[in-house]
Amino acid sequence: MRRPLTVQTQFSCGKFIADHRIPPYFIAMSQKSSMRALVHRGVQHGDKIKQYGALCVRATSVGTLEVLLITTRQTKRWTIPKGWPIKGLEPHKVAEQEAWEEAGVIGRAKKRAFGSFTYTKRLAGGALTPALVEVHVLDVGRCRRRFPEWNERTLLWLPPAEAARLIAEFELQRILRQLQNMSRRASP
Repeated sequence: MRRPLTVQTQFSCGKFIADHRIPPYFIAMSQKSSMRALVHRGVQHGDKIKQYGALCVRATSVGTLEVLLITTRQTKRWTIPKGWPIKGLEPHKVAEQEAWEEAGVIGRAKKRAFGSFTYTKRLAGGALTPALVEVHVLDVGRCRRRFPEWNERTLLWLPPAEAARLIAEFELQRILRQLQNMSRRASP
């Protein structure tokens, strides 16, 4: 019986998918295979790529809760900051890094995931693959006007229930509604 192979892949953006365990059916592929081919083959076998997301939250001056939505770079649909695993960083730290890079948010993410959702990720070259995003709540400390992707995205702060109406992914809508219900219970 063949054992899984562990590989490390770097994307053009410089981020690493940290030490992916590649099942035996991938090992037979040529060493010249790209990550796209590995992901595509994995999708055929029901695998999902993993990402980490930041559910950025802040309190308004009147004490209500708001969450941050950002647009995706290609399709301009509303989502939360999210990205690939980064070698050497824990998932909640990856969420903090993505919040900074994609939205200019500086804050602390909870170690424990608040939930997860799936969506269809478009890879370079147009290939589609399912992605599983582990969502960490991030308490916003500061927001910067200039950040690495400031000219590629639109940012929008909304109450969680309103944000859920703009989101296409049902599971992310559910997470936002769950946050809204929790904030209602916490209010006097």
